[in-house]
Order: sequence, then structure tokens, then C-alpha cells
Amino acid sequence: MIKRFIGYYKPHKKLFFADLAAALLLAACDLVYPMITRTMVNEFIPGKLVGKLLLWAGIMLCIYLVKLCLNYFVTLYGHLVGVRMQAHMRRDIFAHLQTLPMKYFDDSKTGTLMSRIVNDLMEVSELAHHGPEDLFLSIIMLVGSFIIMANIYLPLTLILFAGIPVMVVFSAKNRLRMNRAFTESRKSIAVINANLENSISGIRVSKAYTNEDHEMDVFEEGNRGFVAARRKSYRAMAIFSSGNTFITDLLMLTMYVAGGLFFMFDKITLADFTAFILYISIFTNPIRRLINFMEQFQDGMTGFRRFCEIMDTEPEKDEPDAVDLVNVKGEIEFRDVSFSYNEDKHVIDRMSFKLKQGETLALVGPSGGGKTTICNLIPRFYEIDSGEILIDGVNTKKVTRRSLRQNVGIVSQDVFLFDSTIYDNLVYGSEGASEEQVVEAAKMANIHDFIMSLPDGYQTFVGERGIKLSGGQKQRVSIARVFLKNPPILILDEATSALDNMTEMLIQNSLEKLCVGRTTLVVAHRLTTIKNADEILVITKNGVEEQGTHDELLAKGGIYAELWNVSLRI
Repeated sequence: MIKRFIGYYKPHKKLFFADLAAALLLAACDLVYPMITRTMVNEFIPGKLVGKLLLWAGIMLCIYLVKLCLNYFVTLYGHLVGVRMQAHMRRDIFAHLQTLPMKYFDDSKTGTLMSRIVNDLMEVSELAHHGPEDLFLSIIMLVGSFIIMANIYLPLTLILFAGIPVMVVFSAKNRLRMNRAFTESRKSIAVINANLENSISGIRVSKAYTNEDHEMDVFEEGNRGFVAARRKSYRAMAIFSSGNTFITDLLMLTMYVAGGLFFMFDKITLADFTAFILYISIFTNPIRRLINFMEQFQDGMTGFRRFCEIMDTEPEKDEPDAVDLVNVKGEIEFRDVSFSYNEDKHVIDRMSFKLKQGETLALVGPSGGGKTTICNLIPRFYEIDSGEILIDGVNTKKVTRRSLRQNVGIVSQDVFLFDSTIYDNLVYGSEGASEEQVVEAAKMANIHDFIMSLPDGYQTFVGERGIKLSGGQKQRVSIARVFLKNPPILILDEATSALDNMTEMLIQNSLEKLCVGRTTLVVAHRLTTIKNADEILVITKNGVEEQGTHDELLAKGGIYAELWNVSLRI
């Protein structure tokens, strides 16, 4: 874990070592100051050497000015190292998230992922900057002060440094307690973020059902859990910090008593005793830095561990011999395909069907039969348990996912638009499209006239998830987006089921244009929209129950005929 963390310093090693060099010079300045003071007390003041006193006072002023510049450098560029490492990790985790399978996102809450990407990495950034700096300075200051103090009077130095092993043992014993407490605290923050994301996304529902009190109860439950978790972490931190501070105070008391006795019995001079008094602060500062380092280390490494949990999640991988899918005609075939989301949720069992190039296949039937699942299996959003899915006779496992998905266009009921302009949403995935092509796609989707009626036209912002557009308008934007992509295979997953009849007629017109020349798979509840399909599959929990054209299925008088008669009465 530590080695992996250190690896993120490599791209920033020049700035990092410059920061450490500046910190080293700061430590040297602090170590020199008491020696100059000792010389002043021991020689210049008793000897009334005014010139030397003023000269060394000037030298000390110069040292302070150097410290001013060094402190500025360490504070600014030390933090920049941490921020750049944080940005590097955030880029890595975001890139890795793009490669994870859909199942991972099915099992993970958005708010929890955001907490790991934002909050956890913030603590990692603080550790990246302060951790090595505090550890390095502490070692330099402790070693340096020991050497100088030992040269003044070794017995008193040994008495003071005898307390360090006590602090090390005490810190080690409390390390695991802090680790557990900070891990629990991180989890509670993630829960709060997940609840917040869920509540804010569903704010319209909670208002519609006047359920604000329930949302407050859910939030308060998470909030109380957060307070309890932070209390544990702060209790562990308080024991760690106060215990070490008490040991430090005892060392200072020991120094005053022992130093005073040594002075009384003429073992050290007043100047030596003064130097020890000054060095005691230099001696205790690195100890406090070490205490802070231990706290930051626990907090930061807890965040880094949670970062690594995501980074270590197995991504989607193409087969070693996978090739790009090119010159796609669009023939789709399922051969004995079985699929389950988990052991308890078996959805498809040995399903077989074939869809020829340019034809339209409709999937109908009651909910829960696996129609949407079939749509998700074609672009390999999920991996099948057994069987084969073929495009133009090629097993989809033998081609790269990227090339496969580039040849599939999807229009679903739940349209997702990004919080950007209409234009940006139209060209999403087709960033190289010209403005003329974008306008032409919008016209084909019957959305151009509406866009031009807006004050900002194509540069109109649609809001989060496209909230500023109606359902039909969002649907037409998604259809225009597929027109631009121009894939040979088209999947329409209940693309009009959430629309009113008038809007559905407009959308259906656009969809018919979109389907021309493409192999199309349609999932529909409104059977009137698919009666012209080349073939219709009636899918239930038992698999494919019926198969044929609209007229053939009506003539059978089975499930499809019953569904058709019901639709006519609605």
C-alpha cells in the first residue's frame, strides 16, 4: 500500500524534492538559532561586545528573512504537490470507472462513489503534502538537536531523549484504534453523500407526496451515524494526541528539574541551561509533528485504501485475440443464450433467435421476461452465462467492446441528457460532426424547429438530466444523437412508452425515419407501434412463447392476440 502511494510522487518528484530541500533549510535555521543565542549569553553580553552582538543580531534577522521565503515556498509548492497528486489520482479513478462493468454500478451508490473520489482524496492530498515533510523535518530536527545538545551536555540530553521510546510505544498501541475509527468515519460520510444524492435527485417525488418529514428522518439517521463515527475517531485521536502531549509535558518538567539541578551543582553553565531551554521547543516540535503525522497518516491512508478498492475492481476486458468489428451489416443471432444477474435472479434460459440485416424484430410480453436484458446483452453491458451472441456471424466475445458499441445505437425510455447545451448533447459521441450534420440530424428527429424557437438556439442549456426539456423533447434529442452516430444496428427500448399519444405520434415518425436501412430491435408495450415489424417475439418468464408476424400471431389466438385485444380497449 505504501509503495503504491509513493508511486504517485514520481511525476512530481522535482517539486517534491525541492519542497523537502526547503524544509531541510528551515530545519537548519531553527537549529542554528539556539546556538547563536547561547554564544550571545555566554560571550557577547558578559563581555559587553556590542559590535558582535549587533552583527549577530543582523545575521539572525537575515536568517529570519530566509525562513520567510522558505516558509512561503514550502506552504505554496508543498500544497501544490499534494493537489497535483490528488488530481492525478482523481483522473486515474475516473478513467478506471469508465472501464468497470455495469454490474458494478448496479451494486454501488452514486453518492458513495462521489465521496470516495472527492472527500477521501482530499485527505490523501493533505497526507501527500504534510506527511513526508513532517516526517523528514522531525527526523532532521531530532537528530540535529540530539547532536548539538549532546555536545553541550550529554547526560541531560540522554534524560530528555529517553522519553521518545515511551512515545513510540504509546503511538503504536493507539495506531490500530485510530485506523478502525477513521475507516468507520469514512464509511459514514459515504452513506450521507449517498442519501443526499438520492434525496436531491428525488426532490420532486418527495414534494409531490409531501414526504419531506420522511426524507428528514432518513437524513437524520445517517447524520447521527456520522456524528457517532466521528466521535469514535475523535476519541481515538484525543487519546493519541493528549497522551503524547502529556508525555511531552513530562519531558519538559524533567528537563527543568534535571537542568536546574545540573546548574546548581555546576555541571552546566547558565548559557548551556538557556540553550537547553531553547532546544526543548525545537525538541518537542518534531515530536508534535510526528503526532500530527500519525493522525494524518491514518486519515490519509484510510482514504487511499478506499481509493485502491475501486482501482482494484476488475475492469471490462476484451479477449486477448479480440479484433475490431468492421463493415457491419447488422445481422444479429442469439444461440442458446442464458443469463442471470446473480444466482437468485435467472433471467434468460437457452434463448435463440435470428434477426436478418435491415429487418425489424419486436420484443413484447409482460414485465420481467428479460426484454430489456436482451437489449443490454447485445452491446455487452453484461456478460452472458452461456451460449453465443453473434453479429454478422461473429461472436461478440471475439470483438472489442468499443468497436461493438460504436455500431449499436440505443434509444431508451429513460433518456439521459448531460447538464450542458443542446448542441453538446446532440454531438455526444460524434464530436467530429459538422454543424450542418448536427442541424440535419435535428431536422430528421423533428426537433430543429423547436430548438430554433429558443432564445439561445442550439446553445440552450438543458439543465441537470435535461430537466428544462419535456419528455418528448428529450426523446427527440436522443433520436437526433443516434442519427448523428449512424449505426447499422438500432435498439429501441420502450422509446415512446412514457409519452402522450400526440407526442408519441411525432416521435414514432422520427423513429421510422431512423429505422430505415438499419437492423432494429424494438421493445414495446404499445403494440400499435410494432405491428409492421418483420417478426415479433412474445417473451415471458418461460422464454420465447410465440414467434411470428403481427398477422400470424393474431391468427394463433394466443398471448399476443390477448395483449393486442387488451391494447385496443385502452
